[in-house]
Amino acid sequence: MPYVPHTDEDVRIMLDTIGVASIDALFDEIPAEIRAKPLLEIPSGRTEMDVTRLVGERAAADGNVINFLGAGAYEHHIPAAVWDIISRGEFMTAYTPYQAEASQGTLQVIYEFQSLMAHLTAMDVSNASLYDGGSALAEAALMAVRANRKSQSGRVLVLENVNPFYCDAARNIVGNQHIEIVKVPFDATTGNVDQAALDAYAGQDFAALVVAMPSFFGTLEDVHALTDWAHANRMLMVAVVNPTALAVLTPPGEWGQKGADIVVGEGQPLGVPLSSGGPYVGFICCRNEIVRQLPGRIIGRTVDLEGKRGFTLTLQAREQHIRRSKATSNICTNQGLAMAAATIYLSLLGAEGLARVAQACHANTRKLIASLSEIPGVSVAHQSAFFHEAVLRLPKNAAEVVAALAEQRIAGGLALGEFFPDHENALLVCATEMRNDADIARYQAALRQILA
Repeated sequence: MPYVPHTDEDVRIMLDTIGVASIDALFDEIPAEIRAKPLLEIPSGRTEMDVTRLVGERAAADGNVINFLGAGAYEHHIPAAVWDIISRGEFMTAYTPYQAEASQGTLQVIYEFQSLMAHLTAMDVSNASLYDGGSALAEAALMAVRANRKSQSGRVLVLENVNPFYCDAARNIVGNQHIEIVKVPFDATTGNVDQAALDAYAGQDFAALVVAMPSFFGTLEDVHALTDWAHANRMLMVAVVNPTALAVLTPPGEWGQKGADIVVGEGQPLGVPLSSGGPYVGFICCRNEIVRQLPGRIIGRTVDLEGKRGFTLTLQAREQHIRRSKATSNICTNQGLAMAAATIYLSLLGAEGLARVAQACHANTRKLIASLSEIPGVSVAHQSAFFHEAVLRLPKNAAEVVAALAEQRIAGGLALGEFFPDHENALLVCATEMRNDADIARYQAALRQILA
């Protein structure tokens, strides 16, 4: 569709027709403190030739890097068939389905995605996907406040070892909706929740407890005890999970005596490549008792008058489109393309294949940690079981080490000092099934040289 800009005269005629003095007057109900500010730091435009050259240089700089960075976005092998299928026009150019007349093929793919995610998490129901893991956590907080009739506080308790990117996104989304996120510190020795700090909130009014499994540090919490603690204190249990890890770990629907109430996470590890920060695809699942508080849309399976199988949109609150103040969510779309890729990826690998991926990731991370720990001054920060990430203590500033590794074409991990002030020398590293012994040996040699 061509873009046809309005001239100043066009704008004036339209404003005069509706009796408004200026475009700004159309938005005067929005408080000034939350309006977008001018983009003062955006540089002046460049020519097409300059931009083409710049993009080419940056693309070249991104290539041939050995990746040991995770922190919520993971490099996994993607079977060629996944994006060969997704690149077909039926998927690539099909618009996100809003109406019931969306094609049966599109609806079936979403239905299969929902079925796979519900099975993987051991939950009753899944929606058709969300933007990403961060917005999924925000939706879970909103959903918990609505669904927990035993709570009147609008407060959500979050373990501090939950992904800080997710927490920031959730706070930005729910902060103006009178929902407070309260952090519970972690134990420096284990990387897991400080139980004494958590017990200090026992009996207080919170809508939910949010627990990550694995944590941002890769550590594994005692989720059974935490789930029972949340329920004993009249809170819903919100689980933030890595879908790959669920192939080998107990699914949240089976945590504790009753299981988690809401499960969210990032579906990028399931067949979506790392490509300059996107796309991502969040997922959210829940127990059937609170399904009507689930944001977004759900695809259902039925039969027509002739008994033939069919798929249709169901349990989609119309308020999301026409009365947004009454909506369960103000995000009225889903990541259809990435969701379809995740569906095909899971279908190709199956339960056994996904478990092999998870096992290979864990084995490679164990090799990586053992290798790097041989370097004088390098040690494992947390004495806990972990999945495919772990934190190392270095004898110097981790951000400086990451920068030095980058010069040798190694993405060495995430320096944690930016997120946790007392972790300037802490480095979060990850190894998926994509890494091999030669990669690990190269990393060890580079890190040894930098620290020496």
